[in-house]
Amino acid sequence: MPFQSTKIINLGSCAFRQPKATSHCRFIHGYRLKAKFWFESNKLDSNNWVVDFGSLKHLKKVLEKQFDHTLCIDSNDPLLADLQSLNDRGAADIRIMDGVGIEMIAKWCYGAANDHLDRGTMPNGARCVKVEVWEHEGNSAIYNGSSAVKQDDSMQLLFEDLKRKHSEPDKSEENKKPEEDKSTWDLGTSWI
Repeated sequence: MPFQSTKIINLGSCAFRQPKATSHCRFIHGYRLKAKFWFESNKLDSNNWVVDFGSLKHLKKVLEKQFDHTLCIDSNDPLLADLQSLNDRGAADIRIMDGVGIEMIAKWCYGAANDHLDRGTMPNGARCVKVEVWEHEGNSAIYNGSSAVKQDDSMQLLFEDLKRKHSEPDKSEENKKPEEDKSTWDLGTSWI
């Protein structure tokens, strides 16, 4: 595709561990994650843009909910039950993923970006084709996707849930009930 644009989005402070690693990466550790998204299209929209960056606000909220101040755990982690107990006791906000590390986070972000574009009004057919995620200035990983890959429909539930929460009228603090932050839908991720 002849036209490309990029956008860098801060994902937030996220912790995870690599359960199969023999190095110090097997321990829970965290980073302030950042992602760069590559968008492509054969034609520009009416503003001569590949993607209207202002239209990515909802995507930013999805990414923040997934990664900012969360503990991402591999669904195959042998300590999964122990780590889930941290969530149950209010010590962590757990996300269970089909693999962790910046490679898998880049893949997850790629899926979220294309799902967002699928739900928007992108008359020019723009797609996210690549995502790079940084742990810090020295380490990054890239996921190169295929625009032909169809994303899982379960991601739609994430967008609907966030849209509903942000469209509800703001309640006064004294009448506001604590919101349940648990969910039963799955994006390859489980909220406990």
